[in-house]
Amino acid sequence: MDDKKNILVEKIKTIIIELIHFNDEQIKIKLSDYISEKLNYNYTSLANIFSEAKGITIEQFYLAHKIEKVKELLVYDELSLTEIADKLHYSSVAHLSNQFKKMTGLTPTQFKNIKYNKRLALKDM
Repeated sequence: MDDKKNILVEKIKTIIIELIHFNDEQIKIKLSDYISEKLNYNYTSLANIFSEAKGITIEQFYLAHKIEKVKELLVYDELSLTEIADKLHYSSVAHLSNQFKKMTGLTPTQFKNIKYNKRLALKDM
């Protein structure tokens, strides 16, 4: 039974990672419905299995990966914050910034400046 649960957890993780990192289109339904439909499984059961196995909720895992994608895009420095917010389907730059600060302790601009200054310091070595 544990193998089946582990497989489900890995499938949930894969769905979320693909959704954030490899898909530019916004899903038209709630994340819970999307995952449930993809796996043909009751979402409450999936959520319980995931939380038990990972120690965090599916939503927390999803948000953590969205923030990691934001960090990646900030470091690449090819998109503005508005473009990043659009790309990752945030309702606004303010929403992205608030979530980013809540999860990292930094604003996106502070994060970007730290990364930029580290790159400059490395160049000078």
